[in-house]
Amino acid sequence: MNFVAMDFETASGKRWSACSLSLVVVRQNQIVDEFYTLINPQTPFFWRNVQIHGIHEKDVANAPVFPEVWEHIQPFFDANKLVIAHNASFDNSVLKNTLTHYELSVPNFLSLDTLKTSRQFWPQLPNHKLNTICDALNIQLHHHHNALDDAQACANILLTQNRQFGPEMIKPFIVNV
Repeated sequence: MNFVAMDFETASGKRWSACSLSLVVVRQNQIVDEFYTLINPQTPFFWRNVQIHGIHEKDVANAPVFPEVWEHIQPFFDANKLVIAHNASFDNSVLKNTLTHYELSVPNFLSLDTLKTSRQFWPQLPNHKLNTICDALNIQLHHHHNALDDAQACANILLTQNRQFGPEMIKPFIVNV
């Protein structure tokens, strides 16, 4: 399988307030590259978000703004490339809203949600949160809500699903966004 696992953290409830991003690149069923950055969202942080991910306004004071980050990651988002996330509706909406906020063009790409695949493949689990899935599959998740750790975990969930259930069972979950 070839795909990119994506994870955002946000400064507040505003879907355009991305304050960190990670991409984990998988080629031929192997993690081959990783990208992590803090992002200056140019908006105040909400205490609850800080409590969840531990990123403070002072941490991003000298970080790039999203348009600078987008210059580097844009090639991963096109109509023929698969980008996955755990709860992809959140991460895809952060990407779309952040691009729209900065008046940047929103790309079309293929998406898969490992939350949805996990619900389908392991309905017996008590819930399908990222940490629950990782515990059930013995996937390392050292710092939940750290974008890099979460993206790595997401990539490993899909790789596990591909090994256990095969690509034909996964294909129906791929959608255009």
